[in-house]
Amino acid sequence: MKFKPLLRKQNVIALGFLLPSIVGFSVFYLIPFIQGVIYSFMNSTTDGSFVGFDNYKELLTSESFRKASANTLLFTGVSVPLILIISLMIAMLLNQNIFMRKWIRTAYVLPLVVPVASIVMIWQILFDWNGSVNNLLHGLGVDRMDWMKSEWARGVLSVAYLWKNVGYNIILFLAGLQSIPKDYYETADLEGAGRFHKLTSITLVYLTPTMCFVVLMSIINSFKIFRETYLIAGDYPHDSIYMMQHYMNNMFFSLDVQKLTAAATLMVLCILIIVLGMFALERQFRQYME
Repeated sequence: MKFKPLLRKQNVIALGFLLPSIVGFSVFYLIPFIQGVIYSFMNSTTDGSFVGFDNYKELLTSESFRKASANTLLFTGVSVPLILIISLMIAMLLNQNIFMRKWIRTAYVLPLVVPVASIVMIWQILFDWNGSVNNLLHGLGVDRMDWMKSEWARGVLSVAYLWKNVGYNIILFLAGLQSIPKDYYETADLEGAGRFHKLTSITLVYLTPTMCFVVLMSIINSFKIFRETYLIAGDYPHDSIYMMQHYMNNMFFSLDVQKLTAAATLMVLCILIIVLGMFALERQFRQYME
């Protein structure tokens, strides 16, 4: 009988600690987002009238929006699988006793603490017209090129994304690898299982929850690449790296709030579908393991 009042008291205390965060999240994120969704169905932010899905229809017929959406999907669809493979391979390598393991761990953690402005400066030094890469190519007899104003811009952006975020994924994968009981591998060795069988039947299976979380964080971080792109290439970069955030940023400066909020709503819906899909996959995995 005394357990319920104690539990109720603990819930009140927990709610008291969470209340400032809940209020801050509601004031600065939730309420503005709901207001933005309402604006996406209006023809004006001041004394506007309800126009239904007209803003969304106009948005979907916009060539710049379709280009930004296609570039964002392409960048995410290529960069996220690539960073998963690279980070998992490095994590499996670092999970073993290799030479200079501590120095390698320090190297992949460094990009996480480097400010964005420093990253931009490094990339400008490397890929500028008079940068290190062009100087190296010129020494080899290859003509200089403006990397950020050519089709190579997407590749440069992908390299920046990998360099910045691969360390975070390695940390997550290392935690997942170290949580797998070594008894499973020892049993597999006794049964004569090869490396590929242990990778597919033990490592990847028990890394599924970690993999789901890493995929979600990688997708979120792929949208954050806008900061580096904006600082390197400006408001209107090359067509191959014109992202959704560029489109919404330009709509903000042109005060086209209706298109801005409609684009933001569609973007949130896409991310929400991906998140729900990953949660459903993880739920099925838990049921399978049980």
